[in-house]
Amino acid sequence: MNILYPAFFEPQEPSGFFVRFVDIENAITQGETIEECKFNGAEVLSLMIEDRLERGETVPPPSQNIEGAHYIAPGPAVQSCLLLRMARGDRPLSDLARAMETSWAAAQRLENPRHWPSLKQLDKAAKVLGKRLVLSLE
Repeated sequence: MNILYPAFFEPQEPSGFFVRFVDIENAITQGETIEECKFNGAEVLSLMIEDRLERGETVPPPSQNIEGAHYIAPGPAVQSCLLLRMARGDRPLSDLARAMETSWAAAQRLENPRHWPSLKQLDKAAKVLGKRLVLSLE
C-alpha cells in the first residue's frame, strides 16, 4: 500500500507553481518546476503529518481519484508510521506490544516519525498485524 496525497500545482506569475494539498490544510509550498514542486511538496507534507502525529491528532487518509492532481508521498519515516497506524486500526498499542513481545514504549516508537525503526521491527509489527512488509525503490 502506498500513501499518496493529492496536490494541485497552480501556475504563478511570472513563473513557478503554488502547491496546495487537498487533504492536509496548511500544507502549502511552491516551486519553479514540477520536479521542485514534488520535492518541496513531499517535504512540507511530511512535516505537517509529523506535527499531527506528534500532537496525537487524526491524520486524514489521502483522497483518491482527484482529477488533475499530482500524487505525492510523505517521507519514509512518516509513511511507516501512518501504515502501522492504519493497520493497527482501533487495536490498542498495548496489544501490539504484547503480540510483538516487546515493551509498550518500544511499540509506541514504531508510530513516532522521529524514530527510525529497523526493518526487523517493521517486519515483526507487520506480521503481528496480519500484513506483509514490502519495500520498493522509486
